[in-house]
Amino acid sequence: MSLPDHLIDGYLTFRAGRLRAEQDRYRDLAESGQSPEVMVIGCCDSRVSPEVIFNARPGELFVVRNVANLVPPYAPDGGAHGVSAALEFGIAALKIRHIVVLGHAHCGGVKAFAEDAEPLSPGDFIGKWMSLMAPAMEQVGPRGALPRDEYLTKLEQANVTNSLNNLMTFPRLRKLIERGQVTIHGAYFGVATGQLSVRDPDTGTFGPVGKT
Repeated sequence: MSLPDHLIDGYLTFRAGRLRAEQDRYRDLAESGQSPEVMVIGCCDSRVSPEVIFNARPGELFVVRNVANLVPPYAPDGGAHGVSAALEFGIAALKIRHIVVLGHAHCGGVKAFAEDAEPLSPGDFIGKWMSLMAPAMEQVGPRGALPRDEYLTKLEQANVTNSLNNLMTFPRLRKLIERGQVTIHGAYFGVATGQLSVRDPDTGTFGPVGKT
Protein backbone atom coordinates (compact mmCIF):
# COMPACT_ATOMS: atom_id res chain seq x y z
CA MET A 1 0.00 0.00 0.00
CA SER A 2 1.39 3.38 -1.01
CA LEU A 3 1.65 6.44 1.18
CA PRO A 4 -1.18 8.99 0.82
CA ASP A 5 -0.73 11.09 -2.30
CA HIS A 6 -0.37 14.38 -0.42
CA LEU A 7 2.58 12.94 1.53
CA ILE A 8 4.28 11.84 -1.67
CA ASP A 9 3.62 15.27 -3.21
CA GLY A 10 4.98 16.97 -0.10
CA TYR A 11 8.14 14.90 -0.18
CA LEU A 12 8.74 15.63 -3.85
CA THR A 13 8.35 19.35 -3.14
CA PHE A 14 10.79 19.04 -0.23
CA ARG A 15 13.30 17.13 -2.38
CA ALA A 16 13.16 19.70 -5.16
CA GLY A 17 13.30 22.69 -2.83
CA ARG A 18 14.54 22.61 0.75
CA LEU A 19 16.55 19.41 0.46
CA ARG A 20 18.42 20.76 -2.55
CA ALA A 21 19.11 24.04 -0.73
CA GLU A 22 20.35 22.27 2.42
CA GLN A 23 21.91 19.14 0.93
CA ASP A 24 25.35 19.97 2.30
CA ARG A 25 23.91 20.37 5.78
CA TYR A 26 22.17 17.01 5.58
CA ARG A 27 25.42 15.37 4.45
CA ASP A 28 27.31 16.98 7.36
CA LEU A 29 24.66 15.81 9.81
CA ALA A 30 24.82 12.30 8.40
CA GLU A 31 28.61 12.17 8.72
CA SER A 32 29.15 14.01 12.01
CA GLY A 33 25.88 13.22 13.81
CA GLN A 34 23.46 15.59 15.46
CA SER A 35 24.47 18.10 18.13
CA PRO A 36 21.43 20.24 18.90
CA GLU A 37 21.66 22.56 21.90
CA VAL A 38 17.89 22.79 22.35
CA MET A 39 15.38 20.12 23.30
CA VAL A 40 11.68 20.90 22.87
CA ILE A 41 8.99 18.95 24.68
CA GLY A 42 5.80 19.76 22.82
CA CYS A 43 2.30 18.53 22.17
CA CYS A 44 1.61 16.07 19.36
CA ASP A 45 -1.20 18.37 18.17
CA SER A 46 -0.80 18.67 14.39
CA ARG A 47 -1.13 22.46 14.57
CA VAL A 48 1.88 22.99 16.82
CA SER A 49 5.09 21.90 15.13
CA PRO A 50 8.18 23.18 17.00
CA GLU A 51 10.29 23.07 13.84
CA VAL A 52 7.80 25.34 12.08
CA ILE A 53 7.21 27.70 15.03
CA PHE A 54 10.94 28.25 15.59
CA ASN A 55 11.82 28.12 11.88
CA ALA A 56 14.46 25.53 12.72
CA ARG A 57 16.94 24.04 10.31
CA PRO A 58 17.69 20.31 10.24
CA GLY A 59 19.68 19.26 13.30
CA GLU A 60 18.83 22.33 15.41
CA LEU A 61 16.07 20.91 17.64
CA PHE A 62 15.78 17.64 19.51
CA VAL A 63 12.00 17.25 19.71
CA VAL A 64 9.78 15.06 21.87
CA ARG A 65 6.02 15.31 21.37
CA ASN A 66 3.19 13.75 23.35
CA VAL A 67 -0.41 14.48 24.29
CA ALA A 68 -0.49 17.83 26.15
CA ASN A 69 3.30 18.32 26.32
CA LEU A 70 3.55 16.48 29.64
CA VAL A 71 6.70 15.54 31.53
CA PRO A 72 6.07 12.76 34.06
CA PRO A 73 7.91 12.88 37.40
CA TYR A 74 11.08 10.85 37.72
CA ALA A 75 10.05 7.21 38.22
CA PRO A 76 12.85 4.61 37.92
CA ASP A 77 10.42 1.70 38.24
CA GLY A 78 11.56 -0.47 35.36
CA GLY A 79 8.66 0.53 33.13
CA ALA A 80 8.89 1.96 29.63
CA HIS A 81 9.10 5.76 29.86
CA GLY A 82 9.42 7.51 26.51
CA VAL A 83 9.78 11.10 27.72
CA SER A 84 12.22 10.10 30.45
CA ALA A 85 14.31 8.10 27.99
CA ALA A 86 14.42 11.05 25.60
CA LEU A 87 15.48 13.36 28.44
CA GLU A 88 18.22 10.97 29.44
CA PHE A 89 19.47 10.72 25.87
CA GLY A 90 19.29 14.48 25.41
CA ILE A 91 21.30 15.39 28.46
CA ALA A 92 23.70 12.41 28.52
CA ALA A 93 24.42 11.82 24.84
CA LEU A 94 23.63 15.12 23.11
CA LYS A 95 24.68 17.46 25.95
CA ILE A 96 21.55 19.57 25.52
CA ARG A 97 21.92 23.10 26.95
CA HIS A 98 18.28 24.23 26.87
CA ILE A 99 14.99 22.41 27.43
CA VAL A 100 11.79 24.15 26.30
CA VAL A 101 8.36 22.92 27.37
CA LEU A 102 6.02 24.23 24.66
CA GLY A 103 2.33 24.41 25.52
CA HIS A 104 -0.37 25.83 23.30
CA ALA A 105 -3.88 27.26 23.10
CA HIS A 106 -6.88 25.10 22.20
CA CYS A 107 -5.16 21.96 23.50
CA GLY A 108 -7.60 19.09 23.11
CA GLY A 109 -5.95 17.04 25.84
CA VAL A 110 -6.16 19.86 28.37
CA LYS A 111 -9.77 20.55 27.43
CA ALA A 112 -10.72 16.87 27.81
CA PHE A 113 -9.07 16.70 31.22
CA ALA A 114 -10.66 19.94 32.40
CA GLU A 115 -14.13 18.85 31.31
CA ASP A 116 -13.67 15.15 32.11
CA ALA A 117 -14.80 14.43 28.57
CA GLU A 118 -14.08 11.89 25.85
CA PRO A 119 -11.70 10.37 24.95
CA LEU A 120 -10.74 10.14 28.64
CA SER A 121 -11.69 7.12 30.72
CA PRO A 122 -10.00 5.76 33.85
CA GLY A 123 -8.79 2.53 32.31
CA ASP A 124 -7.26 3.65 29.04
CA PHE A 125 -3.85 5.04 28.13
CA ILE A 126 -4.90 8.64 27.65
CA GLY A 127 -6.87 8.83 30.89
CA LYS A 128 -3.89 7.65 32.92
CA TRP A 129 -1.55 9.91 30.98
CA MET A 130 -3.68 13.01 31.48
CA SER A 131 -3.92 12.38 35.24
CA LEU A 132 -0.38 13.80 35.30
CA MET A 133 -2.08 17.17 34.90
CA ALA A 134 -3.78 16.99 38.31
CA PRO A 135 -1.22 19.27 40.05
CA ALA A 136 -1.79 21.93 37.37
CA MET A 137 -5.54 21.80 37.97
CA GLU A 138 -4.99 22.11 41.71
CA GLN A 139 -2.94 25.24 41.06
CA VAL A 140 -5.61 26.85 38.86
CA GLY A 141 -8.57 25.85 41.03
CA PRO A 142 -11.90 24.16 40.37
CA ARG A 143 -13.82 24.35 37.12
CA GLY A 144 -16.34 27.16 37.12
CA ALA A 145 -14.10 29.53 39.07
CA LEU A 146 -13.35 31.43 35.85
CA PRO A 147 -14.99 31.85 32.44
CA ARG A 148 -14.39 28.70 30.38
CA ASP A 149 -11.88 30.10 27.87
CA GLU A 150 -9.90 31.94 30.53
CA TYR A 151 -9.85 28.84 32.71
CA LEU A 152 -8.55 26.65 29.87
CA THR A 153 -5.79 29.14 29.04
CA LYS A 154 -4.68 29.24 32.67
CA LEU A 155 -4.74 25.46 32.85
CA GLU A 156 -2.74 25.11 29.63
CA GLN A 157 -0.11 27.46 31.03
CA ALA A 158 -0.15 25.87 34.49
CA ASN A 159 0.42 22.56 32.74
CA VAL A 160 3.65 23.95 31.27
CA THR A 161 4.75 24.97 34.77
CA ASN A 162 3.84 21.53 36.08
CA SER A 163 6.06 19.91 33.45
CA LEU A 164 8.91 22.26 34.34
CA ASN A 165 8.51 21.27 38.00
CA ASN A 166 8.61 17.61 37.04
CA LEU A 167 11.86 18.15 35.14
CA MET A 168 13.42 19.12 38.46
CA THR A 169 12.60 15.67 39.90
CA PHE A 170 15.22 14.05 37.63
CA PRO A 171 18.36 13.98 39.83
CA ARG A 172 20.96 14.21 37.07
CA LEU A 173 19.10 16.96 35.25
CA ARG A 174 18.51 18.89 38.46
CA LYS A 175 22.25 18.93 39.16
CA LEU A 176 22.98 20.24 35.66
CA ILE A 177 20.35 22.96 36.07
CA GLU A 178 21.71 23.99 39.47
CA ARG A 179 25.23 24.18 38.00
CA GLY A 180 24.00 26.38 35.16
CA GLN A 181 24.86 23.79 32.51
CA VAL A 182 21.22 23.34 31.45
CA THR A 183 18.44 25.93 31.45
CA ILE A 184 14.75 25.07 31.32
CA HIS A 185 12.13 27.31 29.72
CA GLY A 186 8.36 27.46 29.44
CA ALA A 187 6.64 28.71 26.28
CA TYR A 188 3.05 28.94 25.03
CA PHE A 189 1.85 29.23 21.43
CA GLY A 190 -1.42 30.83 20.36
CA VAL A 191 -2.72 28.66 17.54
CA ALA A 192 -5.15 31.26 16.18
CA THR A 193 -2.86 34.28 16.60
CA GLY A 194 0.56 32.73 16.02
CA GLN A 195 1.78 34.59 19.13
CA LEU A 196 4.52 32.95 21.17
CA SER A 197 4.71 33.76 24.88
CA VAL A 198 7.55 32.86 27.23
CA ARG A 199 7.29 32.13 30.94
CA ASP A 200 9.08 34.45 33.35
CA PRO A 201 10.76 32.11 35.88
CA ASP A 202 10.55 34.77 38.61
CA THR A 203 6.85 35.62 38.33
CA GLY A 204 5.51 32.51 36.63
CA THR A 205 3.62 34.64 34.10
CA PHE A 206 3.75 34.32 30.32
CA GLY A 207 4.70 37.38 28.25
CA PRO A 208 4.56 37.77 24.46
CA VAL A 209 7.69 37.62 22.32
CA GLY A 210 8.04 40.53 19.93
CA LYS A 211 5.22 42.83 18.93
CA THR A 212 1.67 41.47 19.21
